[in-house]
Amino acid sequence: MRTVKASEFKAKCLKIMDEVAATGEPVVITKYGVPVAQLVPAVQKPKTLFGALKGSILYMGDVTSPIDVEWNAEIE
Repeated sequence: MRTVKASEFKAKCLKIMDEVAATGEPVVITKYGVPVAQLVPAVQKPKTLFGALKGSILYMGDVTSPIDVEWNAEIE
């Protein structure tokens, strides 16, 4: 994680913001060597949850066909 002095951040604020947006890597801003703030990229929430998990499930064959192994389920 990159650290930047407050005076340098003040002088190069827009450039540092562009770098954080492009790389996604946060920047810690220090004052007298003590961390006082952290600049992180903004996370935009989707407008709707519909389709939010698209592409996150891996389909591996037919899940409804019988399997080749016989098994017994005991009911108590």
